[in-house]
Amino acid sequence: MEARRLERAWHARINLVFMLFSIMAGTLTSRTAFCQEQQPMHHDHAGNQGMDMVMDEPKDDAAHARLEAKILADKKESEFNHHLAGFFVALAGVFVLLQSDLIKRWSLVKYAWPACFVLAGIFVLVWSDTELWPFGHRQWLDALQNNREVLQHKTFAILLLLLGAIEFQRVRGALLAAWSGLVFPLVAICGSVLLIFHHHEGGMVGQHHMETMARIQSQHLSYTACGFAIGLTKGLSELGTLRARTFARIWPAFLILLGVLLMFYKE
Repeated sequence: MEARRLERAWHARINLVFMLFSIMAGTLTSRTAFCQEQQPMHHDHAGNQGMDMVMDEPKDDAAHARLEAKILADKKESEFNHHLAGFFVALAGVFVLLQSDLIKRWSLVKYAWPACFVLAGIFVLVWSDTELWPFGHRQWLDALQNNREVLQHKTFAILLLLLGAIEFQRVRGALLAAWSGLVFPLVAICGSVLLIFHHHEGGMVGQHHMETMARIQSQHLSYTACGFAIGLTKGLSELGTLRARTFARIWPAFLILLGVLLMFYKE
C-alpha cells in the first residue's frame, strides 16, 4: 500500500510539472497573439532614431538594391547562427539521453554533451556578429557599449561556456559541491528570462518588418518556454529523490526540442 501511495504521489508531481509547463506555454502563446493584434499596421519608427540602420525605403534604385541585399545577407546569417546553435543543443540532448547506453562502448561519451555547450558558446561568442573584428571593422568594446543585440549575444555565449565548463568539471569528478548541480537549472531559467527581452534589430528593416518582428517574437517565446521546462526538470533531476531518474529522462528531451526549434528558426 505504501509503495502504491508513493507511486501515485510521484505521478501527481510529474503531471503537475507538465501542467505548469502547458499553462506557461499557453500564456506565452496568448501574449504573442495579443502583441500581434495590438501592433499598428503602419510603420511607426518613433523611438528608433538611435539605431544604426536605415528604416525608410531609399528612393534610389541602386540604394534600394543594396539595402535589400544587406537585409537578405543579415537574414541568412542570423538564421544560420540559430540553426547551428540549435544543432549543438539538440546533439547535447541526444548524448545525455543515450549516455547510459553509449558509455558502455565509449567511456569518453560522458564528456560529449558538455563539449556541445562549449562549442556552441565559442561559436556564438566569435561568429554571431560578423561586423565585429576579426571579420568586420567594428571594435568589440564599441559594439558592446552601443548595441544591445551584440551585448545579449555575447551574454548568451558566456552562459553557454559557463554551463559547459561547470558540467565538464562535474563529469570529471573535480567539482562535487552540492551547489554545482543547481547552476545549470538556474542559468537555464535566467537565460530564458533574458530571451523575453531579446533585442533583434535584423527584423526591424524591410517592407514587412512588422510581420517579421511578430514571427521572431513568437519563436523566441517558444524558446523561453522550453528553457523554463529544461531548468525546472533539470533541477528536479538533481535533488536525489526517488524519481530523479524520471526527470533525468525528461530534461534532455526538452533540450532536444529546444534544439529542433532553433534549427527551424526563420525570419
